[in-house]
Amino acid sequence: MLTIVFTMEIQYQQDVVQARQRTREITEQLGFDAQDQTRLATAVSEIARNAFQYAKGGTVEFCVAGEPQAFLIRIQDRGGGIPHLADVLAGRYTSNTGMGLGIVGTRRLMDFFEIESQPGQGTTVTISKRLSKRTPAFTDLQLQQIRETVIGRSPQNPYEEIQRQNQELLRAMAELRKREEELSQLNQELEDTNRGVVALYAELDEKASSLQQVNELKTRFLSNMSHEFRTPLNSILSLSRMLLARMDGDLTVEQEKQVTFIQKAASGLSELVNDLLDLAKVEAGKVEVRPSSLEVSDLFATLRGMLRPLLVQGSSVTLIVEEPKGIPPLYSDEGKIAQILRNFVSNALKFTEQGEVRVSAVQTGQTVTFSVSDTGIGIAPADQERIFEDFMQIESPLQKQVKGTGLGLPLSRKLAELIGGSISVRSQLGEGSTFTALIPIVYPNATEFPIGLQPIASFEPTRLPILVIEDHPETLFIYEKHLQESTYQLIATRTLAQARLALQQLRPAAIMLDILLEGQNGWTFLREIKADETTRTIPVLVITIVDNEKQALALGADGFLIKPVDRLPLLNKLNTLITQNKSQKILLIDDDPAYRYLVKQLLINTPLSILEAANGQEGLNLAKREQPTAIVLDLEMPEISGFDVLKQLKNNSVTQSIPVIIYSSAQLDAEVQSQLAAQSIAIVSKETGSQRTAIAQLQDALVKAGLVLEV
Repeated sequence: MLTIVFTMEIQYQQDVVQARQRTREITEQLGFDAQDQTRLATAVSEIARNAFQYAKGGTVEFCVAGEPQAFLIRIQDRGGGIPHLADVLAGRYTSNTGMGLGIVGTRRLMDFFEIESQPGQGTTVTISKRLSKRTPAFTDLQLQQIRETVIGRSPQNPYEEIQRQNQELLRAMAELRKREEELSQLNQELEDTNRGVVALYAELDEKASSLQQVNELKTRFLSNMSHEFRTPLNSILSLSRMLLARMDGDLTVEQEKQVTFIQKAASGLSELVNDLLDLAKVEAGKVEVRPSSLEVSDLFATLRGMLRPLLVQGSSVTLIVEEPKGIPPLYSDEGKIAQILRNFVSNALKFTEQGEVRVSAVQTGQTVTFSVSDTGIGIAPADQERIFEDFMQIESPLQKQVKGTGLGLPLSRKLAELIGGSISVRSQLGEGSTFTALIPIVYPNATEFPIGLQPIASFEPTRLPILVIEDHPETLFIYEKHLQESTYQLIATRTLAQARLALQQLRPAAIMLDILLEGQNGWTFLREIKADETTRTIPVLVITIVDNEKQALALGADGFLIKPVDRLPLLNKLNTLITQNKSQKILLIDDDPAYRYLVKQLLINTPLSILEAANGQEGLNLAKREQPTAIVLDLEMPEISGFDVLKQLKNNSVTQSIPVIIYSSAQLDAEVQSQLAAQSIAIVSKETGSQRTAIAQLQDALVKAGLVLEV
């Protein structure tokens, strides 16, 4: 609802000053603060002065409108119009009289600014500023009282208004001087702080360098000493085995006991040396990761044989290795995973007097969780992080009875991190412990892959990747054709293992999933995607030959289609899932207002918000500022042609990913058409035979650009 508060004519020079005075009086009555009063008064006086200077007069209308309420001023003149309005608004127009500066300045000061100018019909400028949130809404009666108050006041002397302007200017200069002093002080403080930070960084760099040297010396010492110890230890172990084998004659009972003690001591020392050497290699970065394809069931079968000898004969501890189910093949370093699990089980058996030690594995998203649980003595919360420190051994009654180096867990953590995983522990005193290793299904830094686990090809950064899981090559070919020349790029995978690998390498805009994959369970994969925090927000579109829509949606699918799928329904479905009801804007860049109007009429029944630009420069500015969903671009425009606009759009990182639709009547040869096709989503001719054809072509292009045309 719009309520007019006051209207006045601009006929003489002093009327410009009175317009400023009236603005100040009304804004004071409406509750604006002093700063906003000055802004509004300045804006009105600038536009009123333009009306008097260039059009010899006009009218100023003061209103209150909208919900929430805003103070709206409309200044109209009956002059010849502004011939270079677009250049004036863009800040490119220069004039000896200063024309245009007032318009640009007013636009910056206001919450809302609109200008209409037609040659020979005059100019209308509408500006407004929202009322303060603390000010209650004005009723019609209150606005009538304000109107009567303003009418009842006699106009002030113009010289008094000039004096008031000077006072405001002096106050503004004083405020600027104060701000400048504060800024200068702040800059000085920042300079002092920067000098301190630079000095601190220099000291930290020096200490870091020293620590690095010490660490390298320690690693080198451990590595060298480990190698030096290995030779005599191997000799001791070999000689003790020879003696116990009676190769050089029989031993007395006492001699056999002594040689056995020597062998056990040498074995313990050899274990310590091996752990030290492994740790030194990891810290020095000399451990190589050798990934290969492996089945968890095969790994567990090997571990069963290796771990059985660790059980003491007659022990009341049972070792249980659960059979893994539904875990896909891993592509990682089998030796390092086995070493981690051996350390876990070895520790569990040492600190469990009775009960069981259980080894298990389950898939969690794109990782496999290996767990070793025991019913042993447990670990206090305060010690659960300390056990991963080098040589750390927690005091306990059992600790004195078992051998250990205190290096097994630190080494296991470093090995897990080396293959992209992590290690954690849960434990309670007296109840037991569970050590967990999270290992990625595919080693993240792998450069070579076995057949069936090839990584995805590189994709264009300006197109949205769509991960497709489909085992029929004919269907994949159809999907590729459907997505061709659209804003989407197909990432094809034929197995769930390939899909998991692709999800580690990129985050797709959406997933197209066939449930009926040969020898694989698509439902399980759908549950997995929606259970994993890193992937649950990715829209999943299930496409299959069986009508299982209810089951698909119940398991978390975002959309469902039945094969065969046509191109337009597929693109529309993807657009809907990816945009998720977000506001969609298209930008029309065309110097012909008739064609802009025509395009708006063609799209009148769509939920699209349409922006307009009357020339190339205005279009570039709007594209950078508004980031539209798509751009419809004419090629033949004055000053900056559509070809130059397209080139600048694609060379700017802010706008290069915005899909562009060429909508032009220009006659293009094959070479030019090929160049434009590489930089745009579609080329649509303005010269169409019927409106129905024009609508179909334009809507098809917009769907390819990723827009949703159905409410």
